[in-house]
Amino acid sequence: MFPPAALPYVWMLLGASSFAGMALLTAGLRDKCDWQWIAIFRTGLAMLLAAALARGGGAKLVFFRPAKLWMRSLAGSISLLCGFYAMTHYPVSEVLTLTNMFPLWVALLSWPLLGESPPLDVWPAVVVGLVGVSLIQQPASGSLWAVGVALLSSLTSAVALIGLHQVKEIDPRAIVVHFSAVALAFCVGALFLLPGQHGLATDPQTLASLVGVGVFATVGQLFLTKAFAAGPPARVSVVGLAQVGITMILEMVLWHRTFSALTLVGIALVVSPTIWTLLKVRSKPRVVAASPPAEKPAAS
Repeated sequence: MFPPAALPYVWMLLGASSFAGMALLTAGLRDKCDWQWIAIFRTGLAMLLAAALARGGGAKLVFFRPAKLWMRSLAGSISLLCGFYAMTHYPVSEVLTLTNMFPLWVALLSWPLLGESPPLDVWPAVVVGLVGVSLIQQPASGSLWAVGVALLSSLTSAVALIGLHQVKEIDPRAIVVHFSAVALAFCVGALFLLPGQHGLATDPQTLASLVGVGVFATVGQLFLTKAFAAGPPARVSVVGLAQVGITMILEMVLWHRTFSALTLVGIALVVSPTIWTLLKVRSKPRVVAASPPAEKPAAS
């Protein structure tokens, strides 16, 4: 069993694994569905599943208040839209190397937004992880616009994750419902405002993949929400870098993709901060509030 201090990092690792599965399914759908439809299934199913879990567990849903919850939902919605666009217009591994630059932004933004100077031992882990990310990224054909969108997804994701740390008193299921509902509105708007190429395929395999995107996203979102609500954002975000390595390993197993030695070194450098963070928190116990958050009355 993991000690209470390690739970946020374990949750983040499980969330990263779930999002890796979502990313692979999304990449496989790029020639069958417009990215807006994939994002709609992701947010719509996540909202329904999280609402069912919240209702079954007796959690109170919130919407208009607290205002700080909107920081998480609005920034997260922008990040989600940018991420799905990038994953369907550029190789998924390269996209994830760019979107997983968010620990750097979290470390930098946690000072002005939270008034917390990142611990000194976070910086070496972030640097090692980002060096690994740079080695993993290989030259590939694609749009520079998609690369820029992926970077914007990274920045807005950092804002959203810092927002999660400020709403730790709200039940994680209620947070996921709020975010998914706001993001779904953004996705529907993008469907009407931005042009598409493929429409929506309705064959059983495609529909099953779309449902899988929603399920993986819901599981990942719940774990991520719990992790950032209970742990320090800068430290937890380092563990999130594992998503890059997990995704590339799945590509090798499922798609028989091969990578250069330099890329494999990059994977090791990305995974090593995760292992280091988990070992450090186990060897240096520190009490982290991991008990269920108190329920708040639903806003009308």
